[in-house]
Amino acid sequence: MTVVTLGVHIVDVLARPVESIPDGQDTHLLEQIRITAAGAAAGTAVDLARLGVDVFSMGAVGDDELGDFLLMVMGRHGVDVAGIVRKSGEQTAASILPIRPDGGRPSFHVPGANLSLSLADLDRERVLGAKVVHLGGMDVTWGLYDPAFFALLDEARRGGTVVTMDLLSNMPDLMQGARSFLPHIDYLLPNEEQALLMSGASGVEEAATALLGEGPTAVLVTLGGEGSLIATASGTTRVPALDVAVVDTTGCGDAYCAGFIAGLVDGRDVVGAARLGTAVAARVAGGLGSDAGLDGARELRDKE
Repeated sequence: MTVVTLGVHIVDVLARPVESIPDGQDTHLLEQIRITAAGAAAGTAVDLARLGVDVFSMGAVGDDELGDFLLMVMGRHGVDVAGIVRKSGEQTAASILPIRPDGGRPSFHVPGANLSLSLADLDRERVLGAKVVHLGGMDVTWGLYDPAFFALLDEARRGGTVVTMDLLSNMPDLMQGARSFLPHIDYLLPNEEQALLMSGASGVEEAATALLGEGPTAVLVTLGGEGSLIATASGTTRVPALDVAVVDTTGCGDAYCAGFIAGLVDGRDVVGAARLGTAVAARVAGGLGSDAGLDGARELRDKE
């Protein structure tokens, strides 16, 4: 299998545009409601599949209707979901996202079965055999804060596997905990707030450089409408965002990760892979949900 996505799996329920929460039992009519597979592992897996990359996803969901839905949707998009375990008595993680007219996305969230994912739930041979392993949301998968998991990542990397990592939350304590993964990965892809919280730095370039010093080959910080900043041993580079009409920012980070990983699979250098990530994120920003706008996305791998 080319890519393994490992970590957070969430069902998103999105509605737009939402300007306010109705009082009492009032009803507001909306333009659109969607339910999608999301989260830093599941959302990235779906986007990779839409880009034509073979992908196997590992994580945990509940033995409930939301889990049934999540597996069905991911499978329909072409993701191999055989590595997603069902946790009896636990709820599948889910979010309700009322999307503001400007694309902003406050959320109501249940972490669910993601919190109980552990090393025992993983397919070791799939990890060792992957071209890329993408760790999605390690800040909230506390069962993987395990020296044996770090040793598995190190073994995979010695065998030629590339390890990338994205984050989920913006909680300072969780950001500090996620730093323990940095010596065991190749590419870190946080957003600006996460990079600042992880590093304690006051600026994004300082943050990226500080995090680079803790182990990764490169740190790619996504900056929303300002694009992204890439820090490597040779210095920093900025990749501008594309000019698009933003409908919803949900999943743009996952889309950037998917495009970046697809670029690595195709043999691009770091900046070239980041440009593909930027193009995929721009597509997703133009619609509702973490996989919006990706019809015909395979063509991006040839065009960008």
